[in-house]
Amino acid sequence: MIRILSLMLVMLALVFLVEVSAQERPKLTKADIERQIDELSNWGRWGKDDQLGALNLITPEKRVQAAQLVKKGISVSLARDVEKIQAVDNGSPFKHDMLLIGRGTQGPWATDNFSVDYHGFAHTHMDSLCHLFYKGKLYNGFSREKIGPQGAEVLAIRNVKHGIFTRGILMDIAALRGVRFLEPGTAIYPEDLDAWEKHAKLKVSSGDVVFISTGRWARRDALGPWSVEKEGAAGLHASCAKWLKDRDIAMLGSDGASDVVPSGIEGIDFPVHLLTLHAMGVHIFDNCDLTALSQTAEKLQQWDFLLTASPWAVPGGTGSPLNPIATY
Repeated sequence: MIRILSLMLVMLALVFLVEVSAQERPKLTKADIERQIDELSNWGRWGKDDQLGALNLITPEKRVQAAQLVKKGISVSLARDVEKIQAVDNGSPFKHDMLLIGRGTQGPWATDNFSVDYHGFAHTHMDSLCHLFYKGKLYNGFSREKIGPQGAEVLAIRNVKHGIFTRGILMDIAALRGVRFLEPGTAIYPEDLDAWEKHAKLKVSSGDVVFISTGRWARRDALGPWSVEKEGAAGLHASCAKWLKDRDIAMLGSDGASDVVPSGIEGIDFPVHLLTLHAMGVHIFDNCDLTALSQTAEKLQQWDFLLTASPWAVPGGTGSPLNPIATY
C-alpha cells in the first residue's frame, strides 16, 4: 500500500511538472539543434580516427560491473517477433522464403532465405553511426563520400562485431504516467527522465544503455497499426539530448524510434537521432519490444540488468537486425 501511494504521489508531481514546464519551455528551433550539435559533440574525444563513438564507454570494468547484476538467471528478449505482414507502419515486411522443405527428391533438409529492409518503424534493429549524416558529415567528421554503392567505408556495423555487454536500464515512461501506452505524438522531457530515476531509485551512469518504453507495441496490439508519418509516435523531445550526454550513455534504445514524431522543430525531423548518432556517436536500438521487460522489471522491482546484444557482422552495413537480451 505504501509503495502504491508513493508511486501515485510521484505521478501527480510529474503531471504538475510536465504541465508547468510545457507552459514555460521555449520552442526549439533548427538553430538550437545545430548549436547542440557542437555543444554535445564527442568528435575527437577518442581520437580523430575513432569509429566506436560512445561504445568506448563500455570499458572492461563496466562489463564486470554489469555481469554482477545477474543474480537470478532470468533472461528476457527485447526483440519484437519479425513482422511478416504489410501494414501502414510496415511498408517492407520481413520476407521468409522456404527453399527446401524435405519433400520428394529434396532430401532430408529444410532450408530457407531471409530478406528484410530493417530500417524504419517495424523491425527491431540497431543503427550504426554511418546511418545518418548532416551537412555532408558523419560522426567524428568523416565525409559522406565514405558511403557508396558497396556500403560504408567507415562507422559500419562491422565495428560492433564483438557485441555489446553492459548495464541496461529500462525507463518505463508509460508506467510512470499510469497508462498502458503513450498516445502518438506524446513528448518525453528531461523531467520525466529525472522522475523515473527517482521512482526506480537508480542513476543512469557512464557506459549504460538506456531503453525508453512508451508502450508502443501494447497500443498496436490493442488498437492496430497506425501511420507514424500521419499520426506520429511517442518519444523523446530533443531537449533530452543534453540529459543523455550529461549521463554519458553508451547507447539509446526504445520501442519506437527514440524521437517524438512530429519533432515540433521546423527543418529537423529526427533531432534525437541527429544529436546521438551524428554528434555524440551514440548507436541506437529501434523498435524494441519492451513489454516483457517491463513486466519482469515490475515483478522484480529492478530496472537495471545485464544487457547483451550481437549485431550481424556485415562489412559496410548501416545497421543490423538483432535480438537484445536483458538478464537478471
